Amino acid sequence: MASNGISIPGVSDKYKTNDLVDSLIAVERKPLVREQENLEKLKLQQDAWRTVNQKMTSLRDSVKSLYSFENPFNNKLTESSEEYAVTADAARNAEYGSFKIDIINTATADKFMSANVDRKMTVEKGTYTFTVGNKSVSFNWKGGSLNEFVSALNKRGGETVHASLIGVTKDKSSLIIESFKTGEGNKLEFKDKALEFAKSIEMIQAAKTQETQFDSSIQKFKTPDKSNTDEEFQQNMPALSKANVQTKDGKIQINPRGGIQIDIPDNIKNDPNQKIEFTLVSKKTEDITEAINKQPQGPVLPEPGKIDFKGVQVYNNPSDTKAVIPKVTNPLKPIETDKLVYIKNNDGSEQLLDSNLMKESDEGKVVSFTMKDYPDATAVIIRNPNTGRQLTMSVPKAYDPSKSLGYMPVHPITVAQDATIKYEGITISRPDNDIDDIVPDITLHLHNATEKTATITISPDSEGAKDALIQFVGRYNQTIAELTILSTNKQEVINELDYLSDKEVEDAGKKLGMFMSDYSLTDQKAKLQQITSAPYRFDDDTTISMLSQIGISTNASSTGAGYNAAQLRGYLEVDEKKLDSVLENSLDQIKNLFGYDTDGDLIIDNGIAYMMDKQLGAWVQSGGILSIKNSTLDRSIKASNQKITQLESQIAKKESELRRKYSAMEGTLNSLEGQTNAINNFTNQGNNNR
Repeated sequence: MASNGISIPGVSDKYKTNDLVDSLIAVERKPLVREQENLEKLKLQQDAWRTVNQKMTSLRDSVKSLYSFENPFNNKLTESSEEYAVTADAARNAEYGSFKIDIINTATADKFMSANVDRKMTVEKGTYTFTVGNKSVSFNWKGGSLNEFVSALNKRGGETVHASLIGVTKDKSSLIIESFKTGEGNKLEFKDKALEFAKSIEMIQAAKTQETQFDSSIQKFKTPDKSNTDEEFQQNMPALSKANVQTKDGKIQINPRGGIQIDIPDNIKNDPNQKIEFTLVSKKTEDITEAINKQPQGPVLPEPGKIDFKGVQVYNNPSDTKAVIPKVTNPLKPIETDKLVYIKNNDGSEQLLDSNLMKESDEGKVVSFTMKDYPDATAVIIRNPNTGRQLTMSVPKAYDPSKSLGYMPVHPITVAQDATIKYEGITISRPDNDIDDIVPDITLHLHNATEKTATITISPDSEGAKDALIQFVGRYNQTIAELTILSTNKQEVINELDYLSDKEVEDAGKKLGMFMSDYSLTDQKAKLQQITSAPYRFDDDTTISMLSQIGISTNASSTGAGYNAAQLRGYLEVDEKKLDSVLENSLDQIKNLFGYDTDGDLIIDNGIAYMMDKQLGAWVQSGGILSIKNSTLDRSIKASNQKITQLESQIAKKESELRRKYSAMEGTLNSLEGQTNAINNFTNQGNNNR
C-alpha cells in the first residue's frame, strides 16, 4: 500500500469519503430544494398579481378619463379658414358653431434700428434707462465698447427689452433695440443717458407733437339722422335735435334728446396714424318726461271775462265750443341708454363705437380711436336719447401717438400698436395677439392681417373621443385576457391572443391556470363583463343605453355565421363604421352612457365608466384586494427566505461535521495502514536476515 504514495485525509479521497458525504448531504438538501422551489413559485405568483394590478390600474385610468371633468366627449376642435392669419383654442365649455373675424392688423412692439455706426465705437458711461409700459430697465454703465454695452443691456433686459447688432459692412454695424411687450400702451421710451445715446446713433429724432382741434362752432354741427337710433318709439317724445346742444366754457353740452354730428377734417381722415380723442361726462338731470306728461291734452280756453258798469258787474257767458278734445295718450316713459357714440362712414352707414375704446378716467370717459381702425369714418355722432341725463364732452382733437413722446424713430422696423380686429362688424382693439375676452371660452391667436374674412369653426373632437374609446377597449381586453390565463388551464386561451410576442407567450405559459382555485378572479371577470353589457338609461329620452349600440360589443365584427370561442371569453370588439356614425350624431349620449348624474347633485354616480372604476377600485386601491394578496405573498416570501437561510446553515454545518468525521476516519485508517506496512516490512527484513 505504501507504493500508492502519500495519502492526505480529506484531499486524496483514497477511501471515496467525499462521494459518501455528498450522497448524505444530498438527502439533507431535499427540504431545501423543496423550499427553494416553493419560493420561486411564490415569486411567480407575486409577479402574476403585480401584472393583474398593472392591467387593472391601466384600465381604471382609462375609464376614469371617460367620465371625469376632462372626459374626451367635452373636448372642442377649432378650425380657421385663414390659419396663416388667425387660429383659436376652445375651452371645454365653448359652444359649437362658427363666427367670422377680420384681422386688420396684429399687435406689435417697438423695434427700432440705428444708422450705420462704427463697430469699434465706445458707448459713454452714464445711467441708461429704458422703459416699456410699466416696466423699466436701468443700469449704471462704466463705459466700454458697443458689444459690451449690448451684452450688459441684454443681461438686465429680461423679458422687457433686448438689443442686437447687425453687421452691415466689415467696419459698420447697426444696433437694434426692441421691446418684448406689444400694444400701443407699451411704447419703448429712452431716458437719462439712453435718450442722448439713441439720438447720437440716429435711432430716434426730435418730433413735435401736433394736435388738430375740431371746430366747436354750433353752426357747423349737424343734427344726426334718426335712422340708426335704437330707442323705443314713443308718441309725443321730442325728436333728437342739435337745438338741445350748446357750448359752455369750451365744452359741448348735450341736453336730453340732443344730438350732433361733428365732421372729421379731411387732413385727419387721410392719415391712418391719427388718433381722435375726447372726454365724455354723463350726469343725471331732471327727466323731461315728467313735464311733458303734465301738459294739458286739449285746447285751453280763456276765462269768459266781465265788465263793470256803474258798480254793476256783468259776466260773459262761457265759450261754447265744439272743439274735439284729443284722446289722452299713454304717458311717456323715461329713456336710459349708454349707446351714445357712433361713427359715420363714407356710405352713410353708422356703427356704434366699441365700448372698449371708452376708458374711465378722473375727468370722465376718455373716448379714443385711430383712423386705421375706422378707415371709412367721416364724422363722429353723439346721440343723447336719454330723457334724464345730460352729456358734457370736450371738443375732439386728433394727434399722431408716435410723436407724443417728443421724439420719433428714424428707422422703425415695427412700432407699438394694438391689434385691431372686426368681429361681427364691430371694430375691436387689444394690446396682445392672444385674445380671450371677445368670444366666450375661445382664445384667438393673431398671426397676420387677413386677406379675406376668416371663419372660425368650433366642432366636437370626435377623433379624440374615438381614440379614448378604442384605448378603453384595448385595456379592457388585456385585463380580461390576464384574468382568463390565470384562471383557466387551456393552452388555446393563449394561442388565440395573436398580438402576443414570443416572450409574452412564454411568460403566459408559466402563469396558465396558476389561480384556478381562486374564485375571486372569475368573479371579477364576470362583474366586469356584466358592467359592459348592462343597460344605462340616464333620462326618459335616452336612445343609446348600451355599449353595443355604439359599435362596441363581444361580437361587433361577427357576420352571424360560425362559432368563435374568443367571443365567449368576453373580449370586446369595435365596429368602427358604426362607432364613427354614432360619435358624429350622438356624442352627448355617449358621454352620458359612460357617466351621468342620477340625483341632480352634479356628481357622476352611474354609467359604464363610473361603475367599472368603482369595481376596479376595490382591487387596485391602497388596502384593496390586490394589496392584501401581495402583502400575504410578501410575508410568505419572507418566511420562505428565512427558512431557506436556516436550512442552508444547517446543511453547511452538517456537511462540515461529516467531512470532519470522515477526514478523521481517513486519518485513522491511514495510520493503521502505516503500522501494518511497518510490521510487514519488519517481518520481511527478519526473514531475509536468516
